[in-house]
Parts: sequence; structure tokens; C-alpha cells
Amino acid sequence: MNIKIICLSAMALSMAAGSALAGGSTGTSALDDPAKMQPFYTDSSMKTLRGNDDFVKAWKALTPGDQASIKTACADEAKNATPANSHPEFCSSVKLNGGS
Repeated sequence: MNIKIICLSAMALSMAAGSALAGGSTGTSALDDPAKMQPFYTDSSMKTLRGNDDFVKAWKALTPGDQASIKTACADEAKNATPANSHPEFCSSVKLNGGS
């Protein structure tokens, strides 16, 4: 009886930990962080991208970690392309101006 309780407890714990880890990796992307994205847009609604020169300046102002997370998020969005993707213009500018 004790072994059954231990096994069920271990399985429940592993399932809970697995869901927590999965939720952490699929949370909001860097593309959904207004603090990171605002310098790339001319308006507060973040609909109009800045020109190439301003885009490059904003890109260089980011930390290398932020640049990497944005590149990763754009690559993920490109892999999982659907009509719901909301950043295709931004991601193409990242690839063109920020490197790939």
C-alpha cells in the first residue's frame, strides 16, 4: 500500500512540474513585450515601424540577450506561420537590419 501511494505521489509531482515547465517555455514571447518593442515603432499603438536607420539604432540599443530573444521569437513565428502571427513586418525588418 505504501509503495502505491509513493508511486502515485511521484507521478502527480512529475506531472505538475512538467506542466509548470511547459507553461514557462510557451509563455509570452519577446515580441509581446511593449518595453522591448516600442523603440521600433513610431506610434504608441505600435502599428507603424520606424525607418531602416532608426530601426538599426533601436536594434543596437538592445542588450545582446534581448536581441537573441527577439531573433528566436521571430524564428519561432516564421516556423509556425499562421494568419494569427502579428509581427511579420517586424520580423522581416529584424532579419534585414538586425541580422539573422
